[in-house]
Amino acid sequence: MTLNQFRALFPDDDACLEHLMRVRYSDRHTCSKCKESAHYYRVKKRRSYECEWCGHQVYPTAGTPFEKTRTNLTSWFHAMFLFCESRNGVAAKELQRQLGVTYKTAWRMGHEIRKYMGQVDGDRPLGGDGPGDPIVEVDKTFLGGKDKQGRSDKTIVLGMAERGGEVITRIIASRNRQDVYPELMKNVRDRSTVATDEARVFRKLGLLGFDHGTVNHSIKEWARGAVHINTIEAFWGNLKRGISGTYVSVSKQHLQKYLWEFEYRHNLRKSPELMFRLLLLAFPKPVALREP
Repeated sequence: MTLNQFRALFPDDDACLEHLMRVRYSDRHTCSKCKESAHYYRVKKRRSYECEWCGHQVYPTAGTPFEKTRTNLTSWFHAMFLFCESRNGVAAKELQRQLGVTYKTAWRMGHEIRKYMGQVDGDRPLGGDGPGDPIVEVDKTFLGGKDKQGRSDKTIVLGMAERGGEVITRIIASRNRQDVYPELMKNVRDRSTVATDEARVFRKLGLLGFDHGTVNHSIKEWARGAVHINTIEAFWGNLKRGISGTYVSVSKQHLQKYLWEFEYRHNLRKSPELMFRLLLLAFPKPVALREP
């Protein structure tokens, strides 16, 4: 989608609110108060719609990243568009310039959009034990902080990448097995083929039921047949370039949100036209309309 196409689709707040209403509530639904199948009409000067029978009101922004915000919806939708069109993210300062909002507002908008990207992307288990199932590459990286002899304050991130598929990242407390193995068992299917380097923490993956292969980077071995971790290392490279080039530095407190953002773009890299469309269509259904 081009910027002109975006502006034609969402020219003002009314168009954005109407989109939210129809995506979340559809054109007609059963009113939670009068129990009639009703069409809802826009309430003037409020971000709400009311039932044609009893006047019961619903708020399409409730339960979305736009809840309790006074920033206009056009700016929110424009910010989501920018996040999806950028390869390396959008800094709060850039949002401030393009949207004409305060830096504090731009900073908050960015974080809410990153959290929403993580919700939309989700985390399906990787790998599988079939003969045609892809290999899952597993690796660790270190972000932020400074190396200090004997007491590094860098953040440890575990990455799991299904070759040709999706990537999942998790911040972990340490490089020890008690922190690494639970995340692996939660996000990688049993008996999957797993490729790693020869770090000590990965040496007993075979005992967990994984088909485990390694490469030895210390002797400049980058691949051993089909066993390599080039996919996850390429993701680390994109992530680090994006953080250093766009965000400069990221605190440990907010790092997982940035990881979700880069995961989202990576996992949809083969269908970039879906990035913005999914964000527009994935707003959660209200509790009253969800399947039992």
